[in-house]
Amino acid sequence: MKAKKIIAVFIVLLICSQTIFSYFVTYKEQYYNLFHVHYQQYPDDVMENIYWLEKAVEADFCNPQYALAKINNEKDWEKYRYLFMMHINLKLIEQHMRLGRTWDKQVAYFYDAPWKEEYLRDLEKAESCYQAGLYYWEEAKLWAEKASSASFKFLYLTDIQNWEDECYRITNGNLDYEKILNREIKRVQEVQAAFIAMDEETY
Repeated sequence: MKAKKIIAVFIVLLICSQTIFSYFVTYKEQYYNLFHVHYQQYPDDVMENIYWLEKAVEADFCNPQYALAKINNEKDWEKYRYLFMMHINLKLIEQHMRLGRTWDKQVAYFYDAPWKEEYLRDLEKAESCYQAGLYYWEEAKLWAEKASSASFKFLYLTDIQNWEDECYRITNGNLDYEKILNREIKRVQEVQAAFIAMDEETY
């Protein structure tokens, strides 16, 4: 009987501790913290990351004192928000490219002919992932342009140096996902055309 009471008390304490330390994920920064990259990332991991990043795009920013960088004034806060949105969109591009590679058939070999229809369906999925990346690239460029306006010329948020570097690379043209994505889309379309050209004589 005594053992049952101890177990009951333990269960109650366990439930209470779960309630005490749990919290709702509400803000952009919280959703962003759920984004993670495994050493070996499977499609489900990528889709989970896309989900969290999309939720981060839609959510509100947290109070500046809980930001991912030290915020000293309103100008810091403004630039931080622009850089955050730029960075989130860049991560969405990376994740869509990673997801696209799941279905991407790099080359159409003649011996793939028996599975032509399956490969074409996969290539269509890969292309749609790369096309989605183009949308996020336009968004990233928009936010990078805002973050690099003349009013921020001498303002540098050192806590998020990698975001500042991304912004600089976008504005000077060293980072151009449009070029990368269009190259991938063109290659996928060429592979699709090679599969479509296959007939019963191919294999």
